[in-house]
Amino acid sequence: MGIFIKKLGIDLGTANTLVFVPGKGIVLNEPSVVAVSEQENKILAVGVEAKDMIGKTPESIIAYRPMKDGVIADYRVTEVMLRYFINKALGSFNLFKPDVMISVPAGVTSTERRAVVEAAIRAGAKNAYVVKEPILAAIGAGIPIHESHGHMVVDIGGGTTDVAVISLGGIVASTSVKCAGNKIDQAIADYIKKTFNLAIGDRTAEEVKIKIGAAVPLEEEMRVTIKGRDFVQGLPRSAQVSTNEVVKAVDQELRAIVQAIKDVLSDTPPELSSDIIDQGIIMTGGSSQLRNFPDLIYRKTGVKAQVAEEPLYCVVRGTGIALDHLDAYKKTIISKK
Repeated sequence: MGIFIKKLGIDLGTANTLVFVPGKGIVLNEPSVVAVSEQENKILAVGVEAKDMIGKTPESIIAYRPMKDGVIADYRVTEVMLRYFINKALGSFNLFKPDVMISVPAGVTSTERRAVVEAAIRAGAKNAYVVKEPILAAIGAGIPIHESHGHMVVDIGGGTTDVAVISLGGIVASTSVKCAGNKIDQAIADYIKKTFNLAIGDRTAEEVKIKIGAAVPLEEEMRVTIKGRDFVQGLPRSAQVSTNEVVKAVDQELRAIVQAIKDVLSDTPPELSSDIIDQGIIMTGGSSQLRNFPDLIYRKTGVKAQVAEEPLYCVVRGTGIALDHLDAYKKTIISKK
């Protein structure tokens, strides 16, 4: 029955937004993209429909991501996007205004946090709770965050990588770097431009990353054929690219992520450091699925790392669990406005 949905969890990501309904699971997973017509400043499409327009629009239509680098870049568009996702998840028969829990990056300012709360309330939420992403990622990955053990979570999304050490339900040390999936795609596109004189779009770059990309060189390389536009002749052409070329292309981006992990490790109290050596690092977020990524982290930090189950869904599943146990979590995680 769609009439009695009273709670929603929203993972408001730079690349994708996921909506979770307790008891039902993930009801929606769509790109965080809005298509706007320039003249009337009217919103034409949101989500999947809008993403299909990226890179293919006439000049009068702009498809853009209101959550640049995991932060609300455009308040009005974010509100419209939230309203679309909330209404779509609830269905048209819902009588109640839902309680909504929304994830925000760990580095978010209090002003930005308030903006998210206000946008959610104006988009139809009764109450809006804002929780920092690494905490939700940890809950969703099944980490017992209330224990006095230190756990390290590395959440690698589209716009930001959040690294946090969590103990007793709170963040002890954390950092957020604007280096994640989108930057990795960009690096691949730049490399292909330099090496093959071939221009490819973001979407093709992402496909290359997913199909053959890796964090450390592989002995058994994979290859993929890419199609794009030749820079010199301006004509379409295809080329072959291999795994170890992608490894070389994304090296600097991955180095920035590893450095963020090192920075947080060096800020961690010694008692918790020993816990982290025992427990290892848990990786969540879509871009943690790059082949051999845990291997790279182990080589560079000496700490074992593993990717959580269904890393893409950890944060949104965390919102669902936190909503189910709102009273238990209210004290520790709901950031003060």
